[in-house]
Amino acid sequence: MVDFEILHRLILLAQQAINAVGALIVTWGVAEALVRFLRLKLMRGGDGMTYGTQRIRERLGLHLLLALDVFIGADILGTVADPDWTKVGILGAIVAIRIVLSYLLTREIEEAHRVLSGIDNGAEPAKPPDKTKS
Repeated sequence: MVDFEILHRLILLAQQAINAVGALIVTWGVAEALVRFLRLKLMRGGDGMTYGTQRIRERLGLHLLLALDVFIGADILGTVADPDWTKVGILGAIVAIRIVLSYLLTREIEEAHRVLSGIDNGAEPAKPPDKTKS
């Protein structure tokens, strides 16, 4: 027979562990970005900052996306451990907000990657069409 109290505690413990992993991912990403930025600033003295900071932002964004997914998993576990309609509604709102954040962050990373690819290939960034010509 399953002891539901022990199962409940194990799920909550797993939730806390997963939240800790998400926090570590964010911390790691921010620390890495800071080190890379300081190295870029000190070594190049401002030259090539646009390219370098775009690369840093892209990597930080990937860390944040992964952490968001991890946090969603932890929230789901917490709701499974202690379900009620209020918590399900709150979980739904949190998941929706995090999905929107993930979507926007993914678009930002993809755009940065396209810009960086253009720079890597020696191409100039695309210019908006001239609207004065008809």
